[in-house]
Amino acid sequence: MFFYVSKILWLFVQPLNLAIILLLAGLLAALVGRKRLFATGSVLAFLVLGLSAWTSLGAVMLNPLEERFPRPALPERVDGIIVLGGGMESAINFVRSGYELNASGDRMVEAAVLALRFPTAKVVISGGPIAMVREDEGDAATAPRLFTALGVTADRLVLEGKSRNTYENAVFTKQLITPKPGETWLLVTSAFHMPRAKALFDKAGFPTVPWPVDYRTSGKEGIGLFRTDANEALQTTTIATREWIGLIAYWLSGRIDRPFPAPDVGPGG
Repeated sequence: MFFYVSKILWLFVQPLNLAIILLLAGLLAALVGRKRLFATGSVLAFLVLGLSAWTSLGAVMLNPLEERFPRPALPERVDGIIVLGGGMESAINFVRSGYELNASGDRMVEAAVLALRFPTAKVVISGGPIAMVREDEGDAATAPRLFTALGVTADRLVLEGKSRNTYENAVFTKQLITPKPGETWLLVTSAFHMPRAKALFDKAGFPTVPWPVDYRTSGKEGIGLFRTDANEALQTTTIATREWIGLIAYWLSGRIDRPFPAPDVGPGG
């Protein structure tokens, strides 16, 4: 239920959709003579789109998430590498049977690099189909084609293909692996996603070393207008909004212990 509620809620609150909904509400208000509501809806729609696409708001929101878990020194021994899904073009790969990467494809590339550096480490690929309407292929089904093409043998891969969100990534991976005391497992995911992912794995009782990748900010953007391409700025704001909402929702539902997990606290973030 949580998965479906979160998907439906996100359809309404992501910046572009929210602006369209506000504009539509304003137009409907104008049709029935409610000029004040029309003006309010139009102004709010403009503010949502303008702030998201023309300012550095998204980068300012995203950077604290990316800085929360700095990448540590690489351990001398690694028993396993966990890479979370979200880096593959699932709908395209479902049809074309390839391994096309999306903007978060660094997750898969870095996991493959780590796998080659630590040739005895297991590689867990966690991610099932997540689309509610279209047909797609989970990353756990796609990624083996990429990993084997890059020289990681299939016998090292552990596939967790049921999870649809980060909570299920953590729970199902723990059930599949049952890590032993003293083992070192790297957790590979996007830097902005690491606070939520690390907290969920801690809560599930699976100790991991965070290994963030796929950075979207430099930390030097500052507050200003027209700092980057409008499409890129809108995408960054969308990612930041989704991640902050995800953190609050997971905290309120009891899935994580703090709304902004940090590396200097105990299990649960």
